[in-house]
Amino acid sequence: MTADLLADPEELAAWLTVGASDPKLLAALNAASRRFRGAVRHPVSLVEGDTLVLDGNGTASLLLPAAPVLAVTTVEVDGVALVDGTDFTWSADGYLRRLGCQVWPDSLRCISLTYSHGYALIPEDIQEVVIDQARALYAILPGVQQQTVGAQSVTFGVQAATGVTAQWAAAVERYQLNRGDRP
Repeated sequence: MTADLLADPEELAAWLTVGASDPKLLAALNAASRRFRGAVRHPVSLVEGDTLVLDGNGTASLLLPAAPVLAVTTVEVDGVALVDGTDFTWSADGYLRRLGCQVWPDSLRCISLTYSHGYALIPEDIQEVVIDQARALYAILPGVQQQTVGAQSVTFGVQAATGVTAQWAAAVERYQLNRGDRP
């Protein structure tokens, strides 16, 4: 499976009866993967040694921008290194928590950390909905609402062009980070 794709091109190719290197197939799979990542608001696939700077919030807990968290290698507050298990702890769900009755400073760009997150093997339910979405994208002729060939007519409505299935919505909800920023 290509690193940026959330599903195997070979599996999609079997559904579409085209080659796995077909440019339209790969474009549809790329688009479906980007849509899923955008919907859940994190990369999903494995990222090791990701370094970032965060704002403090004046509380004991921060929510990291990607999950599942596999390791937190370093945490610094204003350039001072903290010790895992003594100064902070973390969860696979993406919480970074201060220990010893401490809080994160209420200051911008004061926390830097290096951590690893995501899935080395993409969960099967994600792969399945990404393939479904890619199949729909592959079949759509952009801008076409109706196509007639002889006595046969096919209409691509708004749902086919932009919609998602209940299975897609459930997978997005399952893997989405709950950052409290939904409208």
